Order: sequence, then C-alpha cells, then structure tokens
Amino acid sequence: MNHLKQIAAKLDEYGIDAMLVTSEPGEFYAVGFHGEGMVIVTRNESRYFTDSRYIEAAGNTVTGAHITMTDRTKNFMVLAEQAVKELNIGKLGIEDGYMTVASYNQYTKLPCELVPAQKLLNDLRACKDEEEIALMVKAQEITDQAFDAILKFIKPGMTEREIAAKLQYEMLCRGADKMSFDPIVVSGPNGSLPHGVPGDRRVQEGEFITMDFGCKYGGYCSDMTRTIAVGEPTEEMKKVYHIVLEAQLAGIAAAKAGVPGKAIDAAARKVIEDAGYGAYFGHGYGHSVGIEIHESPNANLRDETPMPVGAAVSAEPGIYLPGKFGVRIEDVTIFTADGCIDITKSPKELIIL
Repeated sequence: MNHLKQIAAKLDEYGIDAMLVTSEPGEFYAVGFHGEGMVIVTRNESRYFTDSRYIEAAGNTVTGAHITMTDRTKNFMVLAEQAVKELNIGKLGIEDGYMTVASYNQYTKLPCELVPAQKLLNDLRACKDEEEIALMVKAQEITDQAFDAILKFIKPGMTEREIAAKLQYEMLCRGADKMSFDPIVVSGPNGSLPHGVPGDRRVQEGEFITMDFGCKYGGYCSDMTRTIAVGEPTEEMKKVYHIVLEAQLAGIAAAKAGVPGKAIDAAARKVIEDAGYGAYFGHGYGHSVGIEIHESPNANLRDETPMPVGAAVSAEPGIYLPGKFGVRIEDVTIFTADGCIDITKSPKELIIL
C-alpha cells in the first residue's frame, strides 16, 4: 500500500514541484513502510531513502519509488540535494507540522525554496480509502474481542494496572501489531480523570471502571472506550451513564460528510448541557483516527472544517464528576455522504459485572 500517486496529483494545487516527507506517519502514508527514511515525491517520479537497517525490508515492501540506501558518503541531505538538482525542484513542500526548527534549518541548505505544505498530506490522510478502512475495521475487531475477554477477567480487588496489562495481552494475542496508545483504565473516583493513568488502586464493588484502549493493525489504529460497573451502581451512576449514551447517539446521528465538526460536537453537547452536566464535559466530542491516534479534522467546539467522505472520527462524549466517578463511551465512525458507519461493535448498554 502506498499513496504516492495521490500526493503527486496534489502538487499543482499547492504550487510546488515536489513534496518532502520526513515524519514517521507521513512516511508510512506515502510508501506503506517506516524505515526512519525520507520520501521525495514529484509529478513523475518518487524517491525513497533509508539506511542499512531497513534497506532489505524496504526493497520487499516499497513500490512505486526508487529506493536508495544512505551510507557514509551519501547521507539523507546529500541524497536530497542530488534529487533536487536532478529533478529540477524549485519549490519543495515540507511537513511543517512535524518538522523541528533544527531540521528546518538543515533543509534550508537545499538549493530550492521550502514551502509549508502540511495541509496537503493532512487533507489526503483525512479521507480514508477502502484499504485503509479495511485495516481499521480489523484493528477494531481485535479491540472488540479484547473487550469481550476483559469482561470475563475483571473481579473486585484487581488493580487498574492488572486490567490494563490484560487488555494489552488480549489484543496482542489476537494479532495486534502494538497498542495505539497506552491504555487508560481508571476506577471509582479516578474515573473523573479523562486521561488517568492506571495504577495500583483496587477495584471495589459498586464502582465504575472506564477503559479507553486500542491497537494498531497494518499500521492503522483502533480506539474505543467503555465504562462498566462492578456490582450494582447507584441511581446517579445509572443516570449519568444513560445521559452520556444519549449524547453519543445524538452525535452519531448528526455525523455525515459535509457537516463541520463543531456541529457534531454541538449535537452531543446539547444533550449533556440540557441534563445539567455541561460543566463536566470538558473535551471535544471526537477526533480523527488513522495512522495516528489523533489526526484531523476534529469534532470539537472550534473545528469548522466540513468532514470529508471517508473521515474516521471517534464519538466519545463524557461526564466527569470530581471525587466521584466518570463515564465515557467511545466508538469510531466512518463518514459517508448520508451519515456514518459505526465500526465499533461492542455493546453500549450499561454492563454490570
């Protein structure tokens, strides 16, 4: 899998002769491989540079680009300069969203003009194609299966850390490449921490556990959150849970291509605000997911970008009551012209163990 042709087709729109890709996610998107390398894409030719650690694997994986290995006399900068001269590159697009100041200063030594062009890659990556969606669906299948397994594992007295470790084990055993991010497992009053870190706190009867986790498969992420009860929850806990679920369903109902992220966020947020909990929902409704766990565009209070067909966006409203508990429910949805497809299949009704 690679997207070299798609990148090349966008060069005219951005007024550049070539695109320089140096970030890890950009490299993977461009050539379907990560070898700590560099990609240069022109209208008619692409070049990929990597070192001796990755050259054999690159040769077996990368298609559509001339592959060159760096060595002591030809490092990345030497090869980039050679490409700029040979391919007559006057304006070279760069990933300004990822590039450090030090790297930028180094690239200014190239005999061409550097043009910020992060949006070129961001816009392409925002629209997942069929192959990308298939990988995300598989990653989510693994994650759903891990959730089913963890429900059979959790017992009162277990620590958050134990549950987090088991989730990772279950995903890896089912074919995950690695985790999308470090799992969040928080229980009881820790549940009011949206990005709490699993620790040695032991789960007690009558508490919520919020689990936010995902894996990578074929280079693409899954992401889901479920809040479950261990023992009978209080009426307040049940009430808050169902408000969050109603909010998520309202957001999903509003989600389709062409709708700006802030409108989707507003649909979910209204449910929580009308129920009197608006002050306890501080983050956005959702974010794009793909090669990275957080991509763009987003569904939050500020993002006015119309969602494209093929956007993969999380649906994750929450309510967090300090010192008491928190509730978050999260799925990943794929946007279509008429609505969205929810690729997360785990049940969303309140589960009581």
